Amino acid sequence: MTEVGVEAVVAAEARRLPRVSGFAEWPGGGTPKEEGKSLRKRVPRSAHALLDLDASRPDAVAAVEESNRGRIPELTPIRVGRMAATPFAFLRGSAGLMAYDLARTPMTRMRAQICGDAHAGNFGLYGDARGGLVIDLNDFDETLHGPWEWDLKRLAASLVLAGREAGADEDTCRRAAHDAVGAYRRTMRLLAKLPVLDAWNAIADEELVSHTDAHDLLGTLERVQEKARANTSGRFAAKSTEPTEDGGRRFVDAPPVLRRVPDTEAAAVATALESYVTTLSEDRLPLLARHAVHDVAFRIVGTGSVGARSYVVLLLDHRGESLVLQVKEARPSTLVPHLLTAGFEAPAAEHEGRRVVLGQKRMQVVSDILLGWTTVDGRPFQVRQFRNRKGSVDPVALAADQMDDYARMTGALLARAHSHSADPRLIAGYCGKSEELDEATATFAVAYADRTEADHAALLAAVRAGRIAAEVGV
Repeated sequence: MTEVGVEAVVAAEARRLPRVSGFAEWPGGGTPKEEGKSLRKRVPRSAHALLDLDASRPDAVAAVEESNRGRIPELTPIRVGRMAATPFAFLRGSAGLMAYDLARTPMTRMRAQICGDAHAGNFGLYGDARGGLVIDLNDFDETLHGPWEWDLKRLAASLVLAGREAGADEDTCRRAAHDAVGAYRRTMRLLAKLPVLDAWNAIADEELVSHTDAHDLLGTLERVQEKARANTSGRFAAKSTEPTEDGGRRFVDAPPVLRRVPDTEAAAVATALESYVTTLSEDRLPLLARHAVHDVAFRIVGTGSVGARSYVVLLLDHRGESLVLQVKEARPSTLVPHLLTAGFEAPAAEHEGRRVVLGQKRMQVVSDILLGWTTVDGRPFQVRQFRNRKGSVDPVALAADQMDDYARMTGALLARAHSHSADPRLIAGYCGKSEELDEATATFAVAYADRTEADHAALLAAVRAGRIAAEVGV
């Protein structure tokens, strides 16, 4: 062989490098799409219509009482009162009860980082580091590595309940659930076809409406965006604080939602921020170093979170401009025991605040730049910006012709979030091109909405009978 021929052979051979841990092999073995498709033999897509509620299912009221364990006792009546408002509100506060039911439904055994509470009210707008607004999932208290179907079914069922509360007819409610799953499936197929880096950053917000054909939602989104831009720490502080003699500011009591705390409690929260800053990227530290800690107050948040310990911390810069941090107790995910029931491993979290923060970062394209965690008096907490230009579409206030649009948008967002931790080719292979999964999940969603309405009625009856205390309208 000539010297030129030898050089050609050498050039044609790939460089043989050692297998590098944390990276894929080349060439890869198997086809994820075919692997996902093969799972249909074990779990047909039509099986996702099933909802089997056996006699051992917990009483709805007992489930609410159990979920109140470990919360501040005097606040649990507020939580119960908020859950008792509507069936959709009951669903929002009963992620654990639904997880009990989902653990007894068919599952592919494919796992992703899941929200754990992906109902229709947990999507919204928030600010990015450049002052823009992004829309994504925005609540991760229950997040863990679990079955992707659980998030999708919770979203679908919540859309049926939201639609009913909004006054939409049954066909519209079912279609919303159906179309959310369809958007999830089509988005996952799209992501599976893209180069990995493109898929990772896919569906930019300005393209989301077009991708999901959500044009009827444009006016609502514009109004929400306008409101979100004004929803800032500065505005909250202006309404919730007063000047002090030294030129600073402090929170003003507004019970029961906002209340001042004893000096020792405030000091414990403030001191815990020293540990919090160690969980941030070092480039964030100069930003916090230019703010001084001025005050700490207790503030009730959400529906499912009521009764958990949650603080707001007032920071001021040299001009007296406000930055407010939320320091919120991170309780163990209510899904954990139900994952174990379903036969999945659910290792104990190293730190519950860390679990929430890392789960959020795994699912969102862009996350709060001040997201971190700490420990206060032995309890784990997550820390984030408060009122970071947040806004959300209220699904129960949508017009009937907007329900489909909102459903498709949230379904697409959920697919994007799952694709960051699960190979979209695998899930897309299972979901396929047909509407079989859409139809089955819509059937499940309607049945579960009926079940939730019955659970809500049981809670109302228990409140009226004095079995469980509720404070309504707070």
